[in-house]
Amino acid sequence: MMAEIEIRPFAAGDADDVLSVILPIQREEFGIDITADAQPDLRVIPDFYQSGKGEFWVAVKDGAIVGTLGLKDIGNNQAALRKMFVAAEVRGREHGVAARLLERLFDHARDAGLTDIFLGTTDKFVAAHRFYEKNGFTEIAKGALPRSFPLMAVDSKFYRYKVG
Repeated sequence: MMAEIEIRPFAAGDADDVLSVILPIQREEFGIDITADAQPDLRVIPDFYQSGKGEFWVAVKDGAIVGTLGLKDIGNNQAALRKMFVAAEVRGREHGVAARLLERLFDHARDAGLTDIFLGTTDKFVAAHRFYEKNGFTEIAKGALPRSFPLMAVDSKFYRYKVG
């Protein structure tokens, strides 16, 4: 029997749990030498993500946060998808955590009147590229990003989703 996964907005008190999902994936799985201090947005999620048409969701299983997804309002009815991470033990189609997070984001984007969602990722995240492409994201050139897109140093591949 599959444990229920709840998708809900980030709430006060979630910050440490969010970091404890994201950091091990970045550092241990992908060997990206990054610290919590290098990601100050994760300490101010309500201000950074949960403002304008943005939001930040967590996936919760058995009371523990197992997934994260941020949507940053970048103006002009456009947003940037950031911090999509799912803990290794609940990855894969049988759990559907990533798919459910993304579904919630798409519903929110339509309700909020967003027109485009952009994302940047690294060459290393091959499974992520496949997932985004399967879910309607199209690869675009870096030059096609809006000026307001928050570029990360590690980003080397870029995608766009047209909300409609």
